[in-house]
Amino acid sequence: MKIASWNINSVKARMHALTKWLETAQPDVLCLQEIKTVDEGFPRMEIEALGYHCAVHGQKSYNGVAILSRETPEETITGLPGDDGDEQARYIEVVVPAGTGVVRVGGIYLPNGNPVGEQGDSEKYRYKLDWMARLKDHAHRLLSHEEPLILAGDYNVIPRAGDTHDPKAWWGDALYRPETLAAFRAIKNLGLYDAFETLDGRDGMYSFWDYQGGAWQNNYGIRIDHLLCNAQAVDKLEDVTIDKFVREGVKPSDHVPIVGQFSF
Repeated sequence: MKIASWNINSVKARMHALTKWLETAQPDVLCLQEIKTVDEGFPRMEIEALGYHCAVHGQKSYNGVAILSRETPEETITGLPGDDGDEQARYIEVVVPAGTGVVRVGGIYLPNGNPVGEQGDSEKYRYKLDWMARLKDHAHRLLSHEEPLILAGDYNVIPRAGDTHDPKAWWGDALYRPETLAAFRAIKNLGLYDAFETLDGRDGMYSFWDYQGGAWQNNYGIRIDHLLCNAQAVDKLEDVTIDKFVREGVKPSDHVPIVGQFSF
C-alpha cells in the first residue's frame, strides 16, 4: 500500500502534474496540501475518473488540504481540534481499509510561521507553535486507538542540519530554530517515527526548492515534507522515496511527493 504526501501549490494550476503523477505512481492514498480552493472548486470529476475518492477541506485562495484514496473512507475529520476559532484549512483525516484492518491517515499543512519577530513572538510564529501544540494533543489521542497511524504532510520543519543545503543560513528561520525543533521532537516523542529517517536518512535529500535564486538548478533545497508513523505503521514500512523528478516538470510545484510503501 502506497501512502504519499504532496504540497501541490494550487491544485488547479498543477492538474497536469497531478494527473500525470497519479497515473504513474498509483498511490493508494495521497495527502495534498495548499490546494488553494474551496471544497466546491476542487476538481473532483477529473480525479474520480482516475479511481480516487476525494475528501476535501478547502479555503478560498489560501491553504486547503485534501486526501485522495482508492478505497472509500470509513471516517473523515476536517480541521485540527483544539481551537474552534481557527478558520485556516490545514488538517484533514481519514480512516481507510488496509488489508484486513484499517489505517488512519492525517493530512497536515503546518503553518510556516514567518516572520518570527525579534523575540520569536510574532503573531504568525505564535500561531505556528500553538498549532503544533494542538497537533501534539491530537496525535496523543489518536495513538490510543492502537491502529496504524500516518501523519503526512508539509510540516514546514527542517529536522536536521543535513536536511538543508545551508544550515547556517536557515538557522533562526521559523522552519529551523530551537522552539520549532523542540515542538517537532515533542510530537515525535509521543511514539512517532519519521519514515525517511527510518529507512534512508541521507543528508541532501530534499522535498522543496524555491522558485527563486536558482534553487532548483543548484539543488538549494530543504526537506520539510514528512511521513510520521506510529509503531503499528512503521512496522509495516517497506520503502520510502522522494520523487525529485517531479520538480523538473512543466510549471511544477515547489514541493515534490514523498511516498511510503507499507505492507498492509
